Amino acid sequence: ITHYVNAHPMALVELSEGKTILESAEVHKAMKGYTDPKKFFIDKIAEGVGMIAAAFYPKPVVVRTTDFKSNEYKHMIGGSAYENDEENPMIGFRGASRYYSPEYKPAFEWECEALKRVRDDMGLTNVKVMLPFVRTPEEGRKAIAVMNEAGLVQGENALEIYAMCEIPSNVILADQFLEIFDGYSIGSNDLTQLTLGVDRDSALVSAVFDERNDAVTRMLSMAIRACKERGKYIGICGQAPSDYPEITRFLVNEGIDSISLNPDSLLKMRQVVSELEHS
Repeated sequence: ITHYVNAHPMALVELSEGKTILESAEVHKAMKGYTDPKKFFIDKIAEGVGMIAAAFYPKPVVVRTTDFKSNEYKHMIGGSAYENDEENPMIGFRGASRYYSPEYKPAFEWECEALKRVRDDMGLTNVKVMLPFVRTPEEGRKAIAVMNEAGLVQGENALEIYAMCEIPSNVILADQFLEIFDGYSIGSNDLTQLTLGVDRDSALVSAVFDERNDAVTRMLSMAIRACKERGKYIGICGQAPSDYPEITRFLVNEGIDSISLNPDSLLKMRQVVSELEHS
């Protein structure tokens, strides 16, 4: 979205409705010769996701839906008209809260249509969809309802929908969330931030931010156990396993299904897992 779309999604939505928008000339320039804003947006998302999904087919590819913060959206072309200034956008208008809100729902529907094209038209049914920052089970239901309206229906054509597990409520109410979702992917960055009450963007308290803290590892263990007990997928896509071998060992010993890693840590952590398997 930041490299191939560039324009704020709602600017494109309103342009498609014939409304006057800010930075109209710049938005048209970002569309790179397209005349239909919706076709432009859906084509770009579908092409990008489809290319990655095809490269790994038939292995599963988990696509996290958009999770920019308001300050990030505001800096997109045409974005200043659609975003408020928030004191702490990290815990503001982001993730699932956007998807069902009147202020953003039409753009999320376009995003769902793009993913539906990847799965149904391109035949890349290995794509799984993951929703970020779902604060409550009710938010999960509302977001999935919007997906259904856009034709992206959980269970149809083997579609699985996961949630990011990155808020303490996702762990505490895991039994309720896992009635709605097919699994979790732990976002250890936000989960650490919200468990310890530390703004990870603030250098003043950065020393307190540590995924190895006992409170955080207990959260990780609880989330993994909740998924394993229910036969649900559980992975992690935060930074911690890339930085700390001890976290990777801990996750493997807890029975996690998959671990995402930065490219520069892949070989090192493969060795860590191999050693565990042969110990």
